[in-house]
Amino acid sequence: MPPSNYEAMVHYEETIRSRVAPERIYRHIAADLRRQLDSIFAGRSMAVWGSRDSPANRAKFEKMKPGDEILIVEGDTIKLLGKVAATTVNPGLSRELWKNLKGEDTAGWDLIYFIANPNEIDLPFAEFCRLLGYESNYQLRGFTTVSRPKLDAFYERYDDLYAVLLLIKRGQPIHQKPAEDPLAATANQASDQKIPVEPEDVDAALRNGTLSDHLRMQWTLIGLGLKCGSRVWVPAGDQKRIREQYQFNAFETNFAAGLDTQTRYVENIDVVYKEEFRIDAAFEIENSTSIYSGLLRFADLSLVAPNTVYPLFIVAPQEKRNRLYEQLRRPIFQKLRMHEKVRYLSYDAVNDIDRFSRGMERGLNVELIVGKSESIRLDRPP
Repeated sequence: MPPSNYEAMVHYEETIRSRVAPERIYRHIAADLRRQLDSIFAGRSMAVWGSRDSPANRAKFEKMKPGDEILIVEGDTIKLLGKVAATTVNPGLSRELWKNLKGEDTAGWDLIYFIANPNEIDLPFAEFCRLLGYESNYQLRGFTTVSRPKLDAFYERYDDLYAVLLLIKRGQPIHQKPAEDPLAATANQASDQKIPVEPEDVDAALRNGTLSDHLRMQWTLIGLGLKCGSRVWVPAGDQKRIREQYQFNAFETNFAAGLDTQTRYVENIDVVYKEEFRIDAAFEIENSTSIYSGLLRFADLSLVAPNTVYPLFIVAPQEKRNRLYEQLRRPIFQKLRMHEKVRYLSYDAVNDIDRFSRGMERGLNVELIVGKSESIRLDRPP
């Protein structure tokens, strides 16, 4: 976005801050793009932006791909942070969305990109320059791409530009990725401390009935996620049981799309909420298995994605709350600061939210769930 002007401000308000209803978009685009957008936004209004179709802009535009970070900069401030969901060259849609307010120019903004997970951030652009290694006085000129070598150098050190910028905005510390393999690191430390890792024999638990609360809680969290407007993922092995028990099959099918974190670190977490190209929340349910197993999954995730900004919940009965504190005091978890990243969510709290939302199809949000959960303070008795 070039330096502030009235026209740009009006367009920003109309198609990014207010977003665009899908019906205004769908009548101007082909069926395959409509399916792509619907798979990402699930019928929700979406943020849209465009650039003039000049040869220089077209060359940069054609390199854009889903999952790329996008910044909209106004003057010396990053106004918005998001990810590219899809692109199209479409004069008809441009005319639908953006009028030439001064009337003297018939050219439109035909190079159109749809923005997933837009977040108004209002962060000094100098912070971006510092992270990427640009000079502090570097300025953007119109539609600009970031140097690929600079991006590669950033991702050698950090896990996620989107998350890092959000943490800087919040005044929270950022962390570099570990030099060694994260899974090997946690496994070696667990072995050194002679910590037993309990196997999760889900089929055996089903036979003796001890998993009923686990499955019921998993199903309840699925319902709450849908009411939050999220796509919901559960491990592939659990999908069959939920399908058979509850006749539900609306699981997230394109789970890896747009994720910076390697899928193997999150695909076995009990319940994951995903909105567009970001994870909204992750839940480990501890009923028939040890608290340790859930924390170990979160520890692996924390190692490979140390700047994770979404909440991690351990969901357990009230009688297991003290056990969670005991496990978080282990040196391996204190070293990873897991007590700062994990929240305790009781079965009672989940059931309270479920009762509150009965009859609702939408209207919940993850912040409400966070508000019903408990932060961990190891300096106080549990």
